[in-house]
Amino acid sequence: MAADADADEPARLLGPAEIRDLAELLGIQPTKKLGQNFVIDANTVRRIVRVAGVAAGTVVVEVGPGLGSLTLGLLETGAEVVAVEIDKRLAAQLPLTVGTLQPDARLTTITADAMAITELPSQPTVLVANLPYNVSVPVLLHFLETFPALRSALVMVQAEVGQRIAAPPGSKVYGSPSAKAAWYGRWRTAGNVSRQVFWPVPNVDSVLVAFERGELPGTEDERLATFALIDAAFQQRRKMLRQALSVVLGDSATASARIEAAGLPPTARGEELSVLDFLAIARTAPPAPVLAS
Repeated sequence: MAADADADEPARLLGPAEIRDLAELLGIQPTKKLGQNFVIDANTVRRIVRVAGVAAGTVVVEVGPGLGSLTLGLLETGAEVVAVEIDKRLAAQLPLTVGTLQPDARLTTITADAMAITELPSQPTVLVANLPYNVSVPVLLHFLETFPALRSALVMVQAEVGQRIAAPPGSKVYGSPSAKAAWYGRWRTAGNVSRQVFWPVPNVDSVLVAFERGELPGTEDERLATFALIDAAFQQRRKMLRQALSVVLGDSATASARIEAAGLPPTARGEELSVLDFLAIARTAPPAPVLAS
């Protein structure tokens, strides 16, 4: 296969023609329903790899490698890649493609739904992926919770989703994904991606979102309690916290008491609170019952 590479070096990455040839070989018609938009630009692939900080010896987990555009870019650095692919056709073809273009590369392919993965054959420290918008947030939260060895991540997602993940409290797009993602560390947008580097060309723009893990702010039980509060707050985001959180805290009076105990105003709304604020509410003890004399 000819690849989109410099003329004086062997073909190592996929170009537009190779992507289309592989799709035809496998009988794949990319669909919007499955979010199948394949990267066809080698410069974009190498940019993603560079921004992700992947180098020789890095162990990377890639979710949804598809036809292998990004996989080959990661392997080109000398990194080891564990690729998780739900489509059996794509998972079977990936080692063949890599074996042709980079025969000495270290690749492990797992055929599975990323949301069902609880173990990996090695300990990846970096997550890199081109994620469809409809699964991006659940997949990210699942992997960060399940694999604490992951210290950083770089994902390419729909621009609206990426901006929401990285949004700070008070932002117009700040919501449940923003607050939950912040539990695990720091997020930032790391550049725009033109829709023209995909085949087929999507109707939306994409962004790169970078993550660096921080110290977990609480225990697993506290995380579950905090996430329940976040869900309640943003399911009724226009309501004051004392009303929105009454669903999980019992009633409005109890919610008000616990919000105040956390040093927050009961009249605030969820979009104003950081994940640490929600954690502070989760840590407050329910008020003691009043005993009849």
